[in-house]
Amino acid sequence: MAVQFLSDNPRMTSITIRPVPQSDFERLTQHGLSPLLARIYASRGITDPQQLEAELAGLLPLASLKNAEAMAIALADAIAARKRLLIVADYDADGATACAVGLRSLREFGATVEYLVPNRFEYGYGLTPEIVRLASQMKPDILITVDNGIASHAGVDEAHRLGMQVFVTDHHLPAETLPDAEVIVNPNQPACEFASKNLAGVGVMFYVMLALRAELRRRGAFEGKAEPNLAKLLDIVALGTVADVVRLDDNNRILVRQGIKRIRGGQACAGIRALYQVAGRNPQRASTWDLGFTLGPRLNAAGRLTDMALGIELLSTDDEARAQAIAIKLDELNRERREIEAGMQETALAQLDKIEVGDRKALSLFDPAWHQGVIGILASRLKEKYHRPVIAFAHGNAGELKGSGRSIAGFHLRDALDLVAKRHPTLLKKFGGHAMAAGVTLDEAALPQFESAFEAVAAEWLTPAQLARTIETDGSLPTLDAQLDTAQALAHQVWGQGFPEPQFVDRFVVASQRIVGEKHTKLKLERDGAQFEAMLFFRAETLPAEIEAVYRLDVNEFNGKRSLQLILQHWESACTSPS
Repeated sequence: MAVQFLSDNPRMTSITIRPVPQSDFERLTQHGLSPLLARIYASRGITDPQQLEAELAGLLPLASLKNAEAMAIALADAIAARKRLLIVADYDADGATACAVGLRSLREFGATVEYLVPNRFEYGYGLTPEIVRLASQMKPDILITVDNGIASHAGVDEAHRLGMQVFVTDHHLPAETLPDAEVIVNPNQPACEFASKNLAGVGVMFYVMLALRAELRRRGAFEGKAEPNLAKLLDIVALGTVADVVRLDDNNRILVRQGIKRIRGGQACAGIRALYQVAGRNPQRASTWDLGFTLGPRLNAAGRLTDMALGIELLSTDDEARAQAIAIKLDELNRERREIEAGMQETALAQLDKIEVGDRKALSLFDPAWHQGVIGILASRLKEKYHRPVIAFAHGNAGELKGSGRSIAGFHLRDALDLVAKRHPTLLKKFGGHAMAAGVTLDEAALPQFESAFEAVAAEWLTPAQLARTIETDGSLPTLDAQLDTAQALAHQVWGQGFPEPQFVDRFVVASQRIVGEKHTKLKLERDGAQFEAMLFFRAETLPAEIEAVYRLDVNEFNGKRSLQLILQHWESACTSPS
């Protein structure tokens, strides 16, 4: 079923209802789930209520993650030999959280360990030879990569030349060949039987630390003393997993739900508590939304504008005052990032006004004034607005452009760049990433050729249906289910990438409306004799008397009282909507 709405985008928006496999729905209701919850979960691939369990015992076994136990043995040997370890981290939230998990764990295990996070503007991404040479000044015996390294052939070779070993932990897709590292842990490497290919970099590092603890236990390292409790790191694991926008499959949902449970229970680390405080959010009501849209951007602001070492220090310290000071700095950087982003978006929209976007299957944009650390966010914003794959470029090293891309469903961005590289072997200097996000480096003079080549791939791969904006919903919400209890039950679950929060589509009468905070619209909506409080955020506009709306349920807490609130995601006049 599809309902056609007009949106602020000149193209039609199709509102669809997620299909619900009848057999799965019946199975879930037979196990005691309400028809509403059974419908929601069945449409998201849940076939057994056990998939909704969130106990740590449900995690995939260590042994299935290729080389995790081998790396644990090598790390245990290194600790015993008092070798110097150096973690080389990526500069985003996943890299920072993975580094913090590694630092905290290894130090508890008695290792001599430091970290290095490359400045993205000087050294770019990954374990490059330049980074390796910089790392060598710290005289480590072993380099441990987190959230990078799977494509760092030259960097690994340089480390060996300088007398260092390399242990790679990563989750990105590998190239046709793997680097010659001593040991590699990556669920996406060939012959790895780990069922969750969606593990974030921080998840990989957490598993390696679990394996190391087991190996140290086997060696008797904890005799006469308490074992380190790695569960206390799950708040950091949850933050990195959500912020990296990996798919929340069964395994990732366990990691995230356990982390959120710790945050709600007042057991978060000092850094995460400080981020909640500067953001004005209540950790007792922690959610994936907080992690992805409130804490994550503040953490990422360090890597985007200055140095992610700030973020790593925040998550590694137990000093409350220091954590608070760093969180305040990150909050300031995030405000600066938003201002830069707003200016870049204005420039980009002005560029797009000069071309017919409707005829383009992909967008490649560049402006000399754009900030390299913010182009990823810009690409994401433009992708949402125009529903096209977007790559935004900024100046990199002398004569180079660094691009950050975001994609839409059905267009694997890394594979698209790989095809461009195969068709034009000298065009791309570097590229890598995932299906929905990727990066690319090329000479500035090559931008027109790249734009043409990228557009050609998009034209071949994308159908008109894929280029039409679609909003997936869970259909109409029965009025009897539109209750506070339902909103609270849904808020208890972990929602995110690949496991979207429920949203519904229904027709309402607009009983009243007013502008609040200059940029939001507060409404009273009526349906089937019931009245609902509702909010339309960041849209200060007058709605017609009757609307068809896509919305989600929210628990509004005010003066100690909780009430149901509808959050409008999309609306159109019911008069112009087909029946």
